[in-house]
Amino acid sequence: MANRWLSKGAALTVAAAMWMGWLCAPAFAAPAPVKVTFVQEWPVADGFWIPWTLGISKGFYRDEGIDLNVVAPPTVADTMKFLGTGRADVAFTTVMDIIFAKEQGAPVISIGRYGIGNNWGIFTPEGQPVTLAQLKGKRIGIYNDAWTKAQLSLMLKSAGMTLDDIQMVAAAADTVPLLLQKRVDATTGISNAEGTEIAVAGKQTPEFMPATRHGVPDTPIFMFAGNQRWLEKNPQLAKAFMRATARSLRYAIEHPDEATAAFAAKYSKSYDENFVKRQWRDTMQVLGTPGDDQLKQNDKAWRDVLDAATSLGIVKSVLTVDEYYTNAYLAQGQ
Repeated sequence: MANRWLSKGAALTVAAAMWMGWLCAPAFAAPAPVKVTFVQEWPVADGFWIPWTLGISKGFYRDEGIDLNVVAPPTVADTMKFLGTGRADVAFTTVMDIIFAKEQGAPVISIGRYGIGNNWGIFTPEGQPVTLAQLKGKRIGIYNDAWTKAQLSLMLKSAGMTLDDIQMVAAAADTVPLLLQKRVDATTGISNAEGTEIAVAGKQTPEFMPATRHGVPDTPIFMFAGNQRWLEKNPQLAKAFMRATARSLRYAIEHPDEATAAFAAKYSKSYDENFVKRQWRDTMQVLGTPGDDQLKQNDKAWRDVLDAATSLGIVKSVLTVDEYYTNAYLAQGQ
């Protein structure tokens, strides 16, 4: 009987030891998220960043195994330098920045669009609509970049005019104060940046002349781009980045208050609540409907913008469209 109880006690001791060992054993560790560096289009945070700011806070990128490192460039000219030299893996940039970078031989390519069309144009104060012909001799606020001048040239050309027929007033950082201070008669910009600022800071609904109604191609302005060497080495990670970004876009559109709150929490020092709420509302109007085609690019849009750039001599020669963009990193079905 004693031996029987001893045997039973020994068995219990072994079982207890095994149970304690199981409790103390380390749990299965999931792979650590991989750092992906994402350089932005502007040195200061703006409402365009709302989707990925929200996506980071919601864990959408972590769900895809990504530790997303959002980097603001020192100047607007540095975005593609960071991407082309590999200091960033992916970028939020513009279509013309990609075209200029490719002309310089940089290993970059667009991997998705941000917006479905061109919402650039000319603004005048509320209640003061103008025609292109009426802008002859007038002062127009511009940014001193090639694409602004190209789009303005195309608009004026449709009315039989050239840049010599207007007075261009270049702004170092923001054209809107020029208009609100009546230092110019009209200004250039996009509906969800300059248009938003005029509405919020100027407390008015500006008149807007869309460039697309006057000879400018209706092609997306902003793009997601990738370093081609990084993409080739990390195709699954690139697809994961685009999946998380698409998810973030959808969620931000469906939950705008939560989206702007996440942005406010992250960038409170540069955040103006009224402006960013209005900017995100204006941005949602140009992003398109969430779904398989929201980020998808096409040959026609790229041909149109390349044709416009070459016709005005902005670029000397162009490559085939498939060297500027790819849909290979979008979700299945895109």
